[in-house]
Amino acid sequence: MAALGVVSVSSILGVGRRASSSNSKSLRISCIGWDPEGILGPPKGGHIARLEFKKSLEKDADARESFNRQVREERERRRARREERVVPETNEGLVEYFLDTEARELEFEIAKLRPRLNEEFFDHLRLELGQIRFAVSRTKEMEDRLIELEAMQKVLLEGAEAYDKMQEDLVLVKGRLMKILQSKDRKSTLLEMVERNELNRSVLALLDENIASAVKSNQQEAVAFMESVRASILKYMTI
Repeated sequence: MAALGVVSVSSILGVGRRASSSNSKSLRISCIGWDPEGILGPPKGGHIARLEFKKSLEKDADARESFNRQVREERERRRARREERVVPETNEGLVEYFLDTEARELEFEIAKLRPRLNEEFFDHLRLELGQIRFAVSRTKEMEDRLIELEAMQKVLLEGAEAYDKMQEDLVLVKGRLMKILQSKDRKSTLLEMVERNELNRSVLALLDENIASAVKSNQQEAVAFMESVRASILKYMTI
């Protein structure tokens, strides 16, 4: 199937931890859960406020279109900003690069630069942290940088670990989906996977991504086949 290469990482697993930009005196880890692209900022007012916001979009077509337009415009602005950024070649430059990265962009940058987040980079970061911590006398600027570097180190370590785990899970999920799609005895395969606890939301989410891609490409035969597979999965899967 041509659509099987489609994978939406964020719809299956995500890092979900971000840090504030270096313009503030300390990096702050937080979660963004207010809207799909984060364009409205951090959550305000709690769960009830979010439900009211969702209801207002569902009822008001103009508001919904305005919101969707904001999402598209913000996505395009982010894409343009990402393309403008130049990644430094040195570890010293990479430290400053991450310190200057906006909170909402850290997840993207960690994924893009995962090969650079190696032992050599973290050794460099630990060395600078040690130099500041054990300095005979520390200025206010040094104290502020220590706080920023410690928070950045935590975010990058956790982000890299989460990204690696996500990639491992994604490979596993793709393998499971391919096993179902290529099976000559779908019922037996699904029963076997149920016994092994291998059917879950991630498999269904990946299949849905492929169905959506096939629909967009007008691959009607592929859509019909995968919809049939989806119906079979739902018979054996407890969501």
